[in-house]
Amino acid sequence: MIKKIVNVLVLIPIGIVLIVLSVANRQSVTLALNPFRPEDSVLSVTAPFFVYLFLAVIFGLVVGSLATWFTQGKHRKRARIEASEAVKWHTEAEKHRTRAEAIASQAVLPSPGK
Repeated sequence: MIKKIVNVLVLIPIGIVLIVLSVANRQSVTLALNPFRPEDSVLSVTAPFFVYLFLAVIFGLVVGSLATWFTQGKHRKRARIEASEAVKWHTEAEKHRTRAEAIASQAVLPSPGK
């Protein structure tokens, strides 16, 4: 519940800011990718300015996510190793438990000679 409230408190202001930016920056802008001939229409794109702003934000999110994912790789590897070791030790403990139960059940049974 608190996570939902925090998300609403964060996402609503961000949404409002993005809507305001979109309305304020509706002018068409040409992005020229050819530095020697900027008027070349093959390597230029014309779009409203807010599209470039959104693309820059999305690109930043993707680059930041990838950087975080790569830097946390050692922690994920360690977690995988520890999880496999935990499964190994759990199966070992189960094997010993069943063996101990079998030995205990044999010891409790009365001998047939009495």
